[in-house]
Amino acid sequence: MRRPSLLLASGALVLAAAACAPADDTSTTASAASPAGSAAANACAKESLKLTTSGKLTIGTDKPAYEPWFKDDDPSNGEGFESAVAYAVAQKMGFTKEEVAWTVVPFDSSYAPGPKQFDFDVNQISITPGRAKAVDFSQGYYTVKQGVVALDGTKFASATTLAELKDAKIGVQAGTTALQAVQSVIQPTHDPSVFNQQVDAINAMKNKQIDAIVVDLPTAFYVTAAQVKGSKIVGQFAANSGEPEEFGLLFQKGSPLVSCVDKALGEVKSSGELAQIESQWLTAAAGAPELK
Repeated sequence: MRRPSLLLASGALVLAAAACAPADDTSTTASAASPAGSAAANACAKESLKLTTSGKLTIGTDKPAYEPWFKDDDPSNGEGFESAVAYAVAQKMGFTKEEVAWTVVPFDSSYAPGPKQFDFDVNQISITPGRAKAVDFSQGYYTVKQGVVALDGTKFASATTLAELKDAKIGVQAGTTALQAVQSVIQPTHDPSVFNQQVDAINAMKNKQIDAIVVDLPTAFYVTAAQVKGSKIVGQFAANSGEPEEFGLLFQKGSPLVSCVDKALGEVKSSGELAQIESQWLTAAAGAPELK
């Protein structure tokens, strides 16, 4: 009567040994690869990021923060094209709205060499080779053209070609690609008037000290709709004939965040969310006549 018990005991030992046996080569290979795969997957996890302030994504922009890029001069409300883009990227990176902090960064100091007090800056900053020597950029998030604004009824308000703007006194903000575009594309007879702030150029046009201003096209629509009564968009033009001009998120040179932000921005693009944000806040920009 003991033999069956011995057989059962032997069978149990065999099963136990089998359970403790090494896995086959395929399983071993997969197990060995797992740590590396996990490390790659976690490189952009929120807790792994090197941030200006621990646990917070700090984003810089200028003040005033103009429409249609921001609304009510308040980047933190999530309204306006660039505010909405910034929060969409932050969400893809795992940050809640409460975990995003905003800091004021003047436009021309954002791309100056040196350490930054932000994780990235969003402020209609065009990606250019010159700026890329001092800072890093994300992939582009908006392809931009320049817009010409003049007071309605004036000589240059009815221009239909760039050649008709040659004799205009044109105002631009310092440090912008609008200045480069005026100099290289319009090539006016008079040197453009350069102002430290966009609002100073606008006031100069109001006071008829200059004939027109050149700003990025969505801003031109805001100028005519809300800032300068009786002004009109003369038209739009490309800043150069080669690669399109694009806005990018700006980082301190060598920032380890660039690849993670690019990954998040790529997801915002591929999901169609970026197109929806653009449609919501920048739809009017498609209607300006082309100046050639």
